[in-house]
Amino acid sequence: MSTAALLSVVRVGGLHLRRRALLNVHPLWDSSLLLLSTSPARISNSRFDPDGSGRPTTWDTFGIWDNRIDEPILLPSSIRYGTPIPKVSLSNVGSASQIGQRKENEDRFRICPLTDNILYFAVFDGHGGPQAADYCHKHMEKGIRDTVAVEQNLELVLTKAFLEIDKALESHLNVSGNASLLNAGTTATVALLRDGIELVVGSVGDSRALLCRKGKAIKLTEDHTPERKDEKERIKRSGGFVTWNSVGQANVNGRLAMTRSIGDFDLKSKGVIAEPETKRITLQHAHDSFLALTTDGINFIMNSQEICDIISQCSDPKEATQVISEQALQYGTEDNSTIIIVPFGAWGKHKASSTSYSFSRSFVSSGRWA
Repeated sequence: MSTAALLSVVRVGGLHLRRRALLNVHPLWDSSLLLLSTSPARISNSRFDPDGSGRPTTWDTFGIWDNRIDEPILLPSSIRYGTPIPKVSLSNVGSASQIGQRKENEDRFRICPLTDNILYFAVFDGHGGPQAADYCHKHMEKGIRDTVAVEQNLELVLTKAFLEIDKALESHLNVSGNASLLNAGTTATVALLRDGIELVVGSVGDSRALLCRKGKAIKLTEDHTPERKDEKERIKRSGGFVTWNSVGQANVNGRLAMTRSIGDFDLKSKGVIAEPETKRITLQHAHDSFLALTTDGINFIMNSQEICDIISQCSDPKEATQVISEQALQYGTEDNSTIIIVPFGAWGKHKASSTSYSFSRSFVSSGRWA
C-alpha cells in the first residue's frame, strides 16, 4: 500500500478503524485484496456495488464480522497483509467444560494474550490423574512465551515448548517420589493467533482443533492413535505393542489410547512421544467463521462437521459452547468434555441448515473415526 493510501486510511479512522469509517471509503475489491482509493473524488458516503447486483454493500460483504460482533480493524496488520483484519477480542471467545459422568474433571483449558500481537488458546485432557494437565495449564504458556522471544517461527516455537514442558514435567514428578504419577499424562492442543491472521496449531493426543470455513469443517489436527499406520509402526519399532480392548479401541501396551502425549513416562521408551504435529494457516476472515478446540468427550460422540453445523446455528460463541457441551451429554458422552470457540470475520455469515441429528446415528461416523 502506498504512503498516500496509508495516510488516507489514517485520516478516515486512525489506528482503531471501525466499520462505519471503512464503509465511508470507496474500496476497490479485487478478490482477496481491499485497496483504498487515494483520490478525494472517489471518497464519498455512497455505498459500493461490488458485484453489479444493485444491492448496497453491507459490512458482511467485506466478511468483517456480522452485526452481532462489533470490533475494530487491526490497521497495522491489515496494511501489512493487504486485507482487512478484525481484532479478535478475548471477551467474545466462548468456553465450557463439563465433568460428564466422571468423578473428577481432568480437562483443563487456557485463553489469554501471550504477547502484544499473539493470542493463546489451549485445551488439555488429562488421564491417570490431573497432574499432567494441571502442570501444562500452569506452565505451557510461559514456556511458549519464553520461546517466542528468541524464535519467530511459531511452528518451531510450539515444537520446542511441547518437548521442554514434557522434560520439565518428568523432573517435577520425579521430585515427588511417587512412582505412580509417572503414569499420568495429558493431551495438548494449542493454537496461537498472531496479528489476527496467522493461525498455528500444535497437538499431541486426541484433542482436536477445527476451522469452520464457508460452513465446512476443516480439521487442523489428526488424532494420535494406534490406528494410524505411521504411529503404530513407531510404537513397534520402539519395542511397544498394540492391543485392542472389548470395544475395539487400540491401546499402546494395553494401557494408553494415544501414541503421543505429554507425560506417560512409563511408555516413553515404547514409542510414545511428546513431539507435536503442527499446522500453519492464513485466516480468510471473509470465509472463516471460527476455530474450535475440543477434548474427546466431545470428539468421541460428535464428528467435526456436526460440531461445525451446530455452532453455526448459535447466536454467539458463548452460547455455542454451552449448546455443544449439552448436546454431547445428551448424545451419551461419559467423559469430561471441554470446548473453546474463537470467532473470526465470517461469524454468522455461513448459516447451517436446521438439521436434526439422530441419537441412533452410526457410532463409526462419530468420534475418533470422523
